[in-house]
Amino acid sequence: MWDFLNLFSVPVLETSIRLATPLLLACLAGLFSERAGIFDIGLEGKMLIAAFFSAAISFNTGSVWLGLGAGILASVTLSIIHGLASITFRGNQLISGVAINFLAAGMTVLIAQSWFKQGGRTPQLEGAARFNPIEFPFAETFMPVPVAGPVYASLIGGHALLVYVAIAMVPLTWWVLFRTRFGLRLRAVGENPAAVDTAGVSVVGLRNAAVLICGVLCGLAGAYLATALQAGFVKDMTAGRGYIALAALIFAKWRPWYALAACLLFGYLQAIALRPDLLTAAFGFKVQIQLLDALPYILTVVILAGFVGKAIPPRAGGAPYVKER
Repeated sequence: MWDFLNLFSVPVLETSIRLATPLLLACLAGLFSERAGIFDIGLEGKMLIAAFFSAAISFNTGSVWLGLGAGILASVTLSIIHGLASITFRGNQLISGVAINFLAAGMTVLIAQSWFKQGGRTPQLEGAARFNPIEFPFAETFMPVPVAGPVYASLIGGHALLVYVAIAMVPLTWWVLFRTRFGLRLRAVGENPAAVDTAGVSVVGLRNAAVLICGVLCGLAGAYLATALQAGFVKDMTAGRGYIALAALIFAKWRPWYALAACLLFGYLQAIALRPDLLTAAFGFKVQIQLLDALPYILTVVILAGFVGKAIPPRAGGAPYVKER
C-alpha cells in the first residue's frame, strides 16, 4: 500500500509540475494558433530556438531577463515565418511547421558550436543568468510539519517564476478566448472565416495575431527549459516536448482548463519514468519506461478514436482562407 502511495509523494508531484510547465506553455501556444485555424507542428522548433537563444544571451550578458527576451524574440521570428508561409502565401501549414522544426534543430547546433565550441551546447548558467526557485515565506519553518509542510515549501512553493506564469496563463487564456471580443472573433476565424470577413473583421490580422501569441508562449516554454528546468542549452533538448504538447492539446479538446489537466497528467508520466524503482516497488514487476513515454500518444489516439468523447478540431483549421471577390 505504502509503495503505491509513493507514486504520489511530494517529490514526484513536484517534479511533475516542473516537467509539465513547458508542455503547458506550448499547449496553450498551440491552442491560440489552432483556435484561429492555423495548425502549428512547429511548436518543437520554436521551443528549441528559444531555449538556445535564451541560454546563449543569458550566459553572455549575465541577465536571465535579457535571455528571456532573446528567446521570445527568436520564437516570434519563426512564428512570423510560419505566418508568412501559411497565411500570407497560403502554403501548407503542416509542411511549414515541419520545416521550422528542421531549421531550428540544425541552426541551434550550428550557432552554438560557432559561438561556444562545446559540441553544440552552451556553458552552464549560474546565478543571475538563470531563474532560481522562489522560496515562500516561512517555508523552512513549516517544512517539519507532516504533509502540509512539504506541500507548502516544495509543491506550492520552490518553483521558478515561469512555473507560476504558466499556471496563471490558463485562466488568462480562458478569459481571453471566452470572455473578450478578441477571443470570440479568434474562435470564429477558426470555425467560419468567411462569416468573420463578411462582418468586416480582418481574417489575416486575427490569424497573424494568434500566430504571434503562439510565438511568445513557445518562447516562454523554451526559455524555461534552458534557464530554469536546466542550466543551459544542449542539442535537441526539447526532446519531443512540442509533439507531446500537440498531443495534450488534442487530448484536452482545445480547451484551456482541460489543457492544464492533460499537461499535468503527461508531466506526471514523465516524472514517474524518471523513478522506475517506485514503479517496480508499487506493481511488483518491472514496467518498461518506453511504455510511459508512449502513453501520451496512446491516450491521444484513444481520444481521436472516440472512446472518451470526440475531439473535434476547429472546422477551418489547416485550410488557407481565400477571400471571395
